[in-house]
Amino acid sequence: MERFSGLFSDKKQFNYFGKGSEFALIFFKNIFLTIITLGIYYPWAKVEILNYHYKSTEIDKNAFVFHGTGKEVFFGFLKIYAVLFLFYAFLGYGALIDSPTFTGITVGVFYLFFILIIPFAIHGAVRYRASKSSWKGIHFSYLGDKMELFWKCMIGTLLTFLTLGIYGAWFSVDLRKYVLSHLRFGNLSFDFKGKGDTLFWINLKFFFLFYLTLGIYTIWYIKELYTFYAENTKITQNGRDISLRFNAKAGDIFELLVVNFLLAFFTLGLATPWVIIRTQTFIFRFLEIEEGLDTDAIQKINYDNYNDASGDSFLDFLEIDLL
Repeated sequence: MERFSGLFSDKKQFNYFGKGSEFALIFFKNIFLTIITLGIYYPWAKVEILNYHYKSTEIDKNAFVFHGTGKEVFFGFLKIYAVLFLFYAFLGYGALIDSPTFTGITVGVFYLFFILIIPFAIHGAVRYRASKSSWKGIHFSYLGDKMELFWKCMIGTLLTFLTLGIYGAWFSVDLRKYVLSHLRFGNLSFDFKGKGDTLFWINLKFFFLFYLTLGIYTIWYIKELYTFYAENTKITQNGRDISLRFNAKAGDIFELLVVNFLLAFFTLGLATPWVIIRTQTFIFRFLEIEEGLDTDAIQKINYDNYNDASGDSFLDFLEIDLL
């Protein structure tokens, strides 16, 4: 009986064991190949980096696996850049005909395109990344509806604009809640319990205290933000809610930021791979799953084998990373 109860009382700790020297070889090789191929190699470089981070992350001595391929990401980029080429050509034509009215219309259509396409990109990116991520042969899956997400994003964007950005915190929380509540891992489900007003006050404090403390408050802001996102993320197994914890202290974050800055500054950026590995190691060292999760009882279910990486590629174009 004691052994059985211990199964549900142990906290689950992530273990990230990537090494700076290993990652540096991948990092600089990918930069070189991307440059000499005029960017064509980038999709394969992206997949190799994702593969490295996934296989370097463990829980219960089992690593995660990324199943995406460079070919999938490449065709995703082709779709995105074909559409972007047409819009840039349309924008360029508007500038060439020397018509202020038509130029204004083309610029408006260009930015409207980005606003309208982002919800579909988020939907596609989460669906693709989830279906290509597994642990112990169990895949994640995303069950969200793209039109439901689209209207949620449109309303959130409009309210954020009308409130001069104030509603942004509520919009961010609502979007995270929607995505997580439609995410599955085998028979596990997820949710986000954070509130917009909490995030708003976290950001508002940072806005004022950053200048008053000459930027020093950034350390506490990062701690508070990571804690907010981690501890409001819930995992549900057999009707039982399990929480995450982020246990870093302000001193830990200070050490991470200072050493990362010194490494990047004094090596003129050459230490970037080591900075990335240090940051990944830091996050997973202090992130844990509270008591109650029985990893042996996670069941495989049919998953959505989604191969369209267009959404993921578009978010990559906008420098928004899901990792």
